[in-house]
Amino acid sequence: MPRRSRPRGHIEELPSGHFRAKVYAGTDPLTRKRRYLVETVSTGLEAERALTRLQHQVDENRHPKSSITVGRAVEQWLEVAKIEPTTRERYEDIVRLYIAPVFGEMQAAKLDAEMLERLYARLQRCRELCNGRPRAGHTCRPLAASTTRKVHQILHTALGRAVRWRHLGVNPAAAAEPPPTGRANPDPPSPAEATKLLNDAWTDPEWGMLVWLSMIIGARRGEISALRWRDIDADRATLWVSRANSETRAGGVREKTTKTGSRRRIALDPHTLELLAAHRKLWQDRVQLLGLELGEDAFVFSTTPDATRPYPPSSISQRYRRMATKLGLRSTRLHSLRHYAATELVAAGVDIRTVAGRLGHGGGTTTLKIYAAWVEQADRSAATTLSATVPRPVPTIGPSGPYASIADDLRQQIESGRLAPGAELPTVAQLAVSYGVAVGTAHRAMAKLKQEGLIDVTRGPRATVARAASEPA
Repeated sequence: MPRRSRPRGHIEELPSGHFRAKVYAGTDPLTRKRRYLVETVSTGLEAERALTRLQHQVDENRHPKSSITVGRAVEQWLEVAKIEPTTRERYEDIVRLYIAPVFGEMQAAKLDAEMLERLYARLQRCRELCNGRPRAGHTCRPLAASTTRKVHQILHTALGRAVRWRHLGVNPAAAAEPPPTGRANPDPPSPAEATKLLNDAWTDPEWGMLVWLSMIIGARRGEISALRWRDIDADRATLWVSRANSETRAGGVREKTTKTGSRRRIALDPHTLELLAAHRKLWQDRVQLLGLELGEDAFVFSTTPDATRPYPPSSISQRYRRMATKLGLRSTRLHSLRHYAATELVAAGVDIRTVAGRLGHGGGTTTLKIYAAWVEQADRSAATTLSATVPRPVPTIGPSGPYASIADDLRQQIESGRLAPGAELPTVAQLAVSYGVAVGTAHRAMAKLKQEGLIDVTRGPRATVARAASEPA
């Protein structure tokens, strides 16, 4: 007996008289629930056409041109992508944690914008993609918007490469909208926290010198790690930042160019030069005990007795995090020292171009975007300073309109005695013609003089002067 095929959809008649076509479209990879394609139309004939159209749509997704999965598309892209080792390691972690568990085994042709945007929304509620129901031992921790945007970037780029290689017809991630970029909110140490940091760090002079220099020049941790004695010109009070160290789990510490690929010069103050001289003397005495000399290629900060190997960037961050946690600081990230240098410079009124140059930003746009709050604070301080130095004008009080000019003219005639008490004033019509204004303007001038008690106005007779301006009202 032949096996009966399962119905591929049906049509429902709604109480409103409309018709609904409904077709099964597989299981949702996020909720593990059944998905249906639904369309509501007015007539039964339109419902039959909608049912056929939805069935074709399901067939196209069920039998794509290529059976490549999302996980395989990402793997193939990573094989040819030209990215830094540290960035590659970060991307691999994102794929392992957030992409592979949900879409790894799914055919890429079945992916659509709805699934992606729902994934982004759920990640920003809980990085473990929980169902929102409270359970023992679990606390929802949202994924940062910047990391969620990296998820979208990886999928968009990998699936775009799959389209170029003709594994896919269209890139489903191109239609999806990633979460908006969050506003940068740097949280540098306060002056009191900076004092606590330095006092605790200087219990170890080498570590104290590293924390101090990070605050003064605002360098990244990789740039501090790669700093050598040849990069410091004490005669010109200058420090050159030309290289940076990166660190991966597989390759260890590796020297490379700076983040922007440029070499920058940073001026040093006399006190910092004195501290660096004492730090160098400390290292010279140490290597002499080994029968060696401290060369110009030696690292300024090192974990080896001969200063031939750099202080690993991850170790710098870990040590700073432990210290900041012990002191109860708001931010335990080493990067907050970079924010401290920038915010102090901006708040002191240093121009943005100079601040961007010291930090190694590609341009002032990045500096403005991140430190806009401190730019506003410096601008407000500048406004107060300018207002205090500019001479204050002496305002001249005079007529503020045609009616005021007429009233002022008549007032002067009364004060000079040309119009004595009891003298009749011109009519409103005469004043309007004499001064070339509207009757209403002349009437307003008379009303002002009456309000001041200079004239008497009654119905019928013409207005008369009530008293001299010097007499009491």
